[in-house]
Amino acid sequence: MAHEPAQQIIDAVGGPDNIASLTHCATRLRFQLHDGDKADPTAVEKIPGVLGAVPQAGDRFQVVIGGGVQNVYNEIMALPVMAGVGGGAGGTGGGDSDADIKARERAKGPRGTNAWLDSLFEFLSDSFRPILGALLGASLFITFMALMATLGVIPAWNSPGVTLDPSWAFVNLMWQCVFVFLPLMVAYNASAKVGADPWVGFAIMAVVMLPVFTALGAGVEKTALFGFEQAQVAIVQIWGLPMPIADYSSQVFPPLLMAAVLGPLYKLLRRIIPENVQLIFVPFLAMLIMIPLTAFLIGPIGVYVGAGLASALAAINSFSPFIFAIVIPLAYPFMVPLGLHWPINAIMLLNIQTLGYDFIQGPMGAWNFACFGATAGVLILAWREKDKDMRQTATGALAAGLLGGISEPSLYGIHLRYKRIYPRMLVGCLTGGLIIGIGSLILGLEHGITTRAFVFTSLLTIPAFDPIGLYLIAIAGAFVVAMLLVMISGYKNPDQAGAAAVAAATAGAGTVARDADEAASVSEVAGPGELLTDGSAATGATAGGAATAVATKGQGETSEVGALLQIASPLDGTAVGLDTVPDPVFAGGVMGPGVAVEPSGDTVYAPGAGTVAAAQPTGHAFGLQLDNGVEVLIHVGIDTVNLKGEGFDVKVKNGDRVETGTPLVTFDRAVIEKAGYSAITPVIVLNADAFDSVDPVKLGPVSHGDPLLYVQKKA
Repeated sequence: MAHEPAQQIIDAVGGPDNIASLTHCATRLRFQLHDGDKADPTAVEKIPGVLGAVPQAGDRFQVVIGGGVQNVYNEIMALPVMAGVGGGAGGTGGGDSDADIKARERAKGPRGTNAWLDSLFEFLSDSFRPILGALLGASLFITFMALMATLGVIPAWNSPGVTLDPSWAFVNLMWQCVFVFLPLMVAYNASAKVGADPWVGFAIMAVVMLPVFTALGAGVEKTALFGFEQAQVAIVQIWGLPMPIADYSSQVFPPLLMAAVLGPLYKLLRRIIPENVQLIFVPFLAMLIMIPLTAFLIGPIGVYVGAGLASALAAINSFSPFIFAIVIPLAYPFMVPLGLHWPINAIMLLNIQTLGYDFIQGPMGAWNFACFGATAGVLILAWREKDKDMRQTATGALAAGLLGGISEPSLYGIHLRYKRIYPRMLVGCLTGGLIIGIGSLILGLEHGITTRAFVFTSLLTIPAFDPIGLYLIAIAGAFVVAMLLVMISGYKNPDQAGAAAVAAATAGAGTVARDADEAASVSEVAGPGELLTDGSAATGATAGGAATAVATKGQGETSEVGALLQIASPLDGTAVGLDTVPDPVFAGGVMGPGVAVEPSGDTVYAPGAGTVAAAQPTGHAFGLQLDNGVEVLIHVGIDTVNLKGEGFDVKVKNGDRVETGTPLVTFDRAVIEKAGYSAITPVIVLNADAFDSVDPVKLGPVSHGDPLLYVQKKA
């Protein structure tokens, strides 16, 4: 069904009755839930097309989708069960009014000790995210203009005093429209976020951006605002009061501060003005109060704050571009998840407006490409491990990064879920920062790598940076180092390795695992029934007239097409059918075909020569990639993962080479039985779809090393 993933998402967040409102940004669905505890992040992350789930304070819940979020949002809103649920700011579901929901949320109190901090970060993020598409589009226009200037097609279009041909000047307007009127866009989004009429916020900010407003300061000598040289304003007298006249184009701190004041004012006016006249007097009184307040005080303070932050960063960069080039890429991996990078983006814009260039985006590129390099490493491992879900996640995240410069799909879809990635990624960030810092010293660059335009650091925007050669080396170094480190060390901890390996192998076999934490999987292993081309230690056997080769030594060769392979028993005990296993996942063949062994011994042995793809540290499950191409799962007992390793002594680790009969783990059956668990051990062929058939050799008493399964290769 076309809407199946959409319905699964709704079910996983607690159903339509639990949804107060639903919006989306460039990469994520953003739910406001009635009860955040009803959302199941684990279930959400298992849904096809979902890159990650991010629970937040205040019963907010985010589902990371990536570039196709608009389509998923549309599918969700088209569901019949969503007919009563609001989309956009302030939408409600379940018949509750906006006031009812807010009252209920106030009564609950914040979820967590940092709810106010989460709200602040979300306010900053939501003020920018809806205009991300416009910013991306504008950044590509800027890059195109930079490329044309580099090739000598047009003069340096962003240098003072340069006049472009009208045709090229028109192209230049295609990006200027976004950044000149950026304060209006931010004012609209920020006002909506705080619960005010967004068009009222837009109108308030529009007053100080009118050409006529700016003209009030014409002919007046500019002075330093509050003694701050970076904030130059013209002071004019309005009704006997001094009003600072500033250029508000591209400014973002003034609209953010304006909205922060407008929100509480709007709520106050709604409380004291009768409902039947609110439509008229709430907007009027809000504008009457906020327009003068913004022009006289809030706007200039915003200019001052922005200039102050920009000046502080410029001072650090001027003191030591080397230190600055290292600090920025190392700080960004922690700033982006919190939304703190959006104010820095505002400073970049201010730098370009006041200095004519920006010095932050170059080092930021080192972070971005380290992030994308780590994702590339995960993608390569996912291909190697046949992990279909991670391949899809990493491919989408890498495309969004390299082509759009957007890091959120990588961060929320992969990196924050697998904590081993972050240290490796930070080494990539440090590498890129060191290259920029050292290169700046060698080349004598006063401000390091700079750009004269605000762009998203992607492959498409490389021409916007100067010097381009140093920038290329830096981002390539950050990308490659992060990628190689992730590839070498892996990105999963031992528990995640086993879980993801099962998901990968079962996906390849066309099956679904119920609980990946209770199984281990295989991606590159091999086994006991292979035909050795060098003739060493192979014996012939027959079964029903079919030729069988049993190898006693693994050489990595693959059996010939159509050959009948044997999988040896990993245990002493009694072979029984899978339907006797007290677990519906194994009994129903969900994990794949195979057989189970009721153990009489206490040791599990390798059923063939190959590689350990996943060895659970708890000892309850092992995945082997046999040399003949068979992927085997050995699950010691049912629900024994709950013992957390008690009674198990693991002998191997991931990546170890094993031969037929190599001990994998010893276990204490008394511990298992005392805990009330069954010691029955399923032996499963995970990639059964690669073969014509998988059949038991026989049922009954077996010893380890005896033939247990026949696997017929496809003709």
